[in-house]
Amino acid sequence: MKYPDGQSIRLGDKVRIGEDSGGIVVCSIDTNEYSEEYPKAEWASLNRGVLIKFPLYGLIHYEEEPDGDLVLIGRAKK
Repeated sequence: MKYPDGQSIRLGDKVRIGEDSGGIVVCSIDTNEYSEEYPKAEWASLNRGVLIKFPLYGLIHYEEEPDGDLVLIGRAKK
């Protein structure tokens, strides 16, 4: 899955949507990457997409490419 600007969405990326700039990618089902807090055993059943946890908006599952208001703020540290 990709951001609107064409970059790949990766586990641990920090993102912004609307007024909430504290989003963290917690699962990338498409690439089989899961955080400790959101393990594969609990979330792989979604089959595709990414999960992003926002302080203001909560947990959002993007099954399709996100619309233009999802912005990458910073890449995850490896």
